[in-house]
Amino acid sequence: MIALQRYVFFATFAPMTTLYLVRHGETFDNERQIMQGQVQGELNPKGVEQARQLSRQLADEPIDVFVASDLKRAIDTCSIIAEPHGGQVITTPLLRERDWGSFTGRYIPDLEHAVWPDDVEPLETLKARAGKFLDFLRVNYPDKRILAVGHGIVNKAIQSVFYSKPMNQVQRMVNAEVRIMEIG
Repeated sequence: MIALQRYVFFATFAPMTTLYLVRHGETFDNERQIMQGQVQGELNPKGVEQARQLSRQLADEPIDVFVASDLKRAIDTCSIIAEPHGGQVITTPLLRERDWGSFTGRYIPDLEHAVWPDDVEPLETLKARAGKFLDFLRVNYPDKRILAVGHGIVNKAIQSVFYSKPMNQVQRMVNAEVRIMEIG
């Protein structure tokens, strides 16, 4: 007689958080090619329309949480996107744009060959902040669908950390672009 062995398998699945990572809509400074950094910024009419269009596109998505950088241009974009969901916007400085120091407020084409000042936020610091943001989502919103509105360079840093790629291997996000990431 053959002994019958019973095996019981317990499948354990880690909660999966879905991140809709969005860059804010176009601002007056984006339009004029001014380095904004951590100044508040104001959406221009095109940026408002970009946010409205994205809001319509995502209206049927089951988004649980809306998070934005604590800078006005990101908050305004996130608020417009959250409207059809009746969602409240949570803000965090972890999503702030890179601090460009004395480059802030300068015309971007003029900076092409400029010597970088010492007061620009180091990439290591920016990427550490991006990692803290991902940890913040994992800890506070496991198994949730989160829409987060940040900025061009911080969003690039978040993807760099998430995908373990150098920043220069992450494609630049345009205004009001969304990228979806599954965070385990």
